[in-house]
Amino acid sequence: MMISVVIPTYNREQPLRETLADAIGQNYPNFEVLVIDQTRTHSFETEVYLEELANAGKIRWFRVDWASLPAARNFAVRRAAGEIILFIDDDVQLPDGFLAAHAGNYLEKPDVGCVAGRVFDRMKLGDSGGDLTIEYLPREAMDAGIAWYFIDLVHTVKPQQVLSARGCNMSFRSSIVTEHGLRFDERFAGSAVREESDFCLRLRSTNMKIWYDPNACLVHLGEESGGCHDVSTRSIEYQITFYHNHFLMGFKNLTVLECLRFFAKLFDCHVLGNPPCYKSRSPLKILTRFTFYILGFISTLITLIKSLWNDGQIYTNQDSINPK
Repeated sequence: MMISVVIPTYNREQPLRETLADAIGQNYPNFEVLVIDQTRTHSFETEVYLEELANAGKIRWFRVDWASLPAARNFAVRRAAGEIILFIDDDVQLPDGFLAAHAGNYLEKPDVGCVAGRVFDRMKLGDSGGDLTIEYLPREAMDAGIAWYFIDLVHTVKPQQVLSARGCNMSFRSSIVTEHGLRFDERFAGSAVREESDFCLRLRSTNMKIWYDPNACLVHLGEESGGCHDVSTRSIEYQITFYHNHFLMGFKNLTVLECLRFFAKLFDCHVLGNPPCYKSRSPLKILTRFTFYILGFISTLITLIKSLWNDGQIYTNQDSINPK
């Protein structure tokens, strides 16, 4: 099976070069690497490196003049040649056999439409063993109303069916697009948090499974500059879009009861700061987060109203290429 490895990138330099070196160095026999580059101006070293790889046919390098993670994913899907489309971030480290681990699941399980890989966040590597290791996720992790606070793709060590994947290490069959017309929703703004959760919930509605394979693992560096981190986590825009994206995912995919439970858990964790968020319990900070919570909710209602005449797929609608 041919794999199309997709790397959306935005304002990353050395981490991008190192990620590409790991990707093109994989020993899998049949794959391509697509770089969807949303960076306006690279450093000289990165520019030369990308040009050399593209000229040598080692990558397919696409430069776009906008910045949207869901749109970059859609852009790549329309151009990918592989039977499997594998998304990774532009700041990851890949072990040998990474591509083969993803591909093996599709060969063995015809009812699997998406593979969720294990993600070792660099900041959590010290917590990856010991009593934090778990074999199977609790049943709450398959309940869409509260699952997002029980899904742990860092410490889980047994293959199993899951509800969602992490966008920095997920793959799916390209036939999902051709047969079911699934696209990433470009209305997920800013850091695009929950855009992959939204896609996975809609993928599961096709009766295809999402399979977690801990052997399909990578290290996510979580660089503090570039990528989604270019949007300051302290900015008003970031805070509002954070809640906006959560509400949007809920309204799109969940029942009324599931929405109520999800929004309540979002409030309990991210506003009040209760576990597993562990945020400051200062009354002033709680009030500030509550304000963003309300503004995010209002922003989502505005998005949904606009969607009555505009589907929000701005960049996809502007792209003239026909989907594969």
